Amino acid sequence: MSKYRDRLQIVADILSIAKNGAKKTRIMYQASLSYKLLCRYLKEVSDAGLVSFEKEERYVLTARGKEFLSRHEKYSKRFKSLEGHFNRVNHEKSVLESMCPNTSRVKSNCNHADKNTELKK
Repeated sequence: MSKYRDRLQIVADILSIAKNGAKKTRIMYQASLSYKLLCRYLKEVSDAGLVSFEKEERYVLTARGKEFLSRHEKYSKRFKSLEGHFNRVNHEKSVLESMCPNTSRVKSNCNHADKNTELKK
């Protein structure tokens, strides 16, 4: 798990832990959540119908929870792919900027030249 997770990632982490049934303590430790956050997220996923609370105090995935996990996995793969493309484009931009280091001066000179042209009119 990454250092900072968004809300969807935390929900997906909880659901993947509860896939085969899990108690609160197991979910809390494996998802790296405080007890307060765990309770908040468990209420959220329960209210959304993603998990159900069954006998022996275990949380298990519902069909809707399984669908969420499947869709989240596809989303994560696409997001990582797009993030990789974005990073490569930014790198290429940096390379181009380093090849033409005086672009800020060029803009400044153009503005100055435009003002001189306007004064001559």
